[in-house]
Amino acid sequence: MTIEENMALAYLRASHSSSQLFSRISGKDKARFREQLSLLGMGLEDRMKQPVGLLSGGQRQALTLLMATFVTPKLLLLDEHTAALDPATAEKVLEITKNIVAERGITCLMVTHNMHQALDVGNRTLMMNAGQIVFDTSGEERAGLTVNDLLEKFKVGAGEELDNDRVLLS
Repeated sequence: MTIEENMALAYLRASHSSSQLFSRISGKDKARFREQLSLLGMGLEDRMKQPVGLLSGGQRQALTLLMATFVTPKLLLLDEHTAALDPATAEKVLEITKNIVAERGITCLMVTHNMHQALDVGNRTLMMNAGQIVFDTSGEERAGLTVNDLLEKFKVGAGEELDNDRVLLS
């Protein structure tokens, strides 16, 4: 499917009627898609007829984020949405995420193994081990934490050192 078709599905997902989905998309809707895509700063607004399969990983993640929030959700769940991206692209997608969440006032739960992101994004950080919360922080306490502090808090809460290379190297 093309970028435009994916946007149309996201736009119409709140509709209860599944018949003639694409025929209900007007020129005004397409202009809105183009406008929203342009806000990503990735040139996707000029590629709306292109298949999504031809996009880079970062472009796909940004498009998916836009689609997930086209009809503003009550809760946005993000699971490792920057994990497979190169650092520069991950930062771009994270910035887009922050902007969308802030502009629309969306409550967001972001799962990440990247300790820097865990401290940089949002207003609360929880660390888990084997399905249990071992550390939960927010407010002023969270504002002053470093990655090394998180590692120490994990050690205290879990009773063991964090030895996950994926976490430590991110």
